[in-house]
Amino acid sequence: MSNELNLPHFLRSRLTMVGTLAAMKGGEILRRKFGMPMKVNTKTGRYDLVTEWDSHVEQVIIAFIKEHFPEHAFVAEESGESGKKGEIQWVIDPIDGTVNFAHAIPIFAISIATLVQSEVVSGVIYNPMTNEFFIAEKGNGAYLNGGRLRVTETSLLYNAIVATGFPSNVRENPRHCLDHFNTFDKMGIPLRCLGSAALELAYIAAGRLDCFWTVSLRPWDYMAAKLLIEESGGSFSDFEGRPYTSIKEGAIVASNGVLHDQMLKNIQAAFGERERLDEGN
Repeated sequence: MSNELNLPHFLRSRLTMVGTLAAMKGGEILRRKFGMPMKVNTKTGRYDLVTEWDSHVEQVIIAFIKEHFPEHAFVAEESGESGKKGEIQWVIDPIDGTVNFAHAIPIFAISIATLVQSEVVSGVIYNPMTNEFFIAEKGNGAYLNGGRLRVTETSLLYNAIVATGFPSNVRENPRHCLDHFNTFDKMGIPLRCLGSAALELAYIAAGRLDCFWTVSLRPWDYMAAKLLIEESGGSFSDFEGRPYTSIKEGAIVASNGVLHDQMLKNIQAAFGERERLDEGN
């Protein structure tokens, strides 16, 4: 970890421990309520869903963290910004994969990241249905249930397994997301869309997938996973190859590192081809 953060190792470990226990408490609730009748509403679109348990689990997680760190700030999907302004901030998604959860598909996760001066120092992604804890600490590596994680060594995109996700307004083809998908599909690459970006990104860290891209992802979806990927040897950037250095929504490319330039090249080529076609019309 960079020296300017001035964060003692024991505090880093305590942040990780509290984040892990908070995810466990939230996961217990989601596991009990999985597959049961629940209230489901829409937010910005037909498939941008929120259930009664998104807000409840988020409140439980924040309350637990506040018991240990009452002076910290929070950015959470359902409640937005809260807490005292300071150098330590928690970024929380209580259910990444709400559509899956609402339809009794057991592919969703709790994502909790801790930032110090806008740098992610601890990240936890927990799938309560498989009891898999993906945990990373800045400078201390990434782990799955205690086992060290490493990205794949796949060196050719044609041999890769690639995941993606689509925004809720996919029918409008924002940032030519459908054209990107078409580009990779024509290459014959196995494509996966699991419905939980946090898990798809964690799977890159675990060596289950090679790459991921999407035209838009919110910070609570990717912050913990970003650290997991970096600590397991992978790469994480925007479509221009620039690193993420602040809390923002944007386009994401993640990979095992070796394939990153190949991913960027194909995404940029698809974008350029669509621009030329649009100009021609």
